Amino acid sequence: MWQPLIIFLMQLSLLPIVTLRTILLVKGETRKASVIGVVEAAINVLSLGIVFQDMANIWNIIAYAIGFGAGLMLGGVLENKLAIGYVTHQINLLDRSEKLVNRLRAEGFGVTVYQGEGREDNARFRLDVLSKRSREKELLQIVNELAPKAFLVSFEIRSFKGGYLTKSMKKKQN
Repeated sequence: MWQPLIIFLMQLSLLPIVTLRTILLVKGETRKASVIGVVEAAINVLSLGIVFQDMANIWNIIAYAIGFGAGLMLGGVLENKLAIGYVTHQINLLDRSEKLVNRLRAEGFGVTVYQGEGREDNARFRLDVLSKRSREKELLQIVNELAPKAFLVSFEIRSFKGGYLTKSMKKKQN
C-alpha cells in the first residue's frame, strides 16, 4: 500500500513544479525553467515507472489520477500566491478623474492618461496603469471604489523598459 502513497505524493509535488516551470518559460526565464524541467522529468519518470510496473494495481492508477488533480489545484494556488510578473490595465472612463489618477499615483502605480473620442464624439479618457501582478487586487479595489462604472481591460506583460515603474524599482533596490 506504500506505492499508491508514493505515487500520490510524487504527482502532488509534480504539478506545482510544472506550473512554476511553465510560468518561468513564459516569462523568458529559460535557464531556470530548464533546471526545473530536469526535476519534473525525473519525478514523472519515477512515478510512471511505478504505475507501469503493475498495471493491474488499480490503486496505483487511482493514486496517480488523484495526485494529478490535487497537484493541479495546488499548482493553481501556488501561481496565484506567487503572482510573478507585471500587468498593464487600460481603464476607460467617461470623465477625467483626477481623484482616481492622484490616488493611483499616490499608491505607487505608474499612470498615463490619454484623451480620446467616444461613439458620439464625446470625450473619453483612458488610463494605462502598470503594476506588479501581486498588487492587481489592490488596484482593482481602488478603481471599484473611485470609478465603479469604468471599463477595464488587463494584459499580462512579458517585458518592459523605462518609465516610472522602472525608476521606482531602482530606488527601492538602493
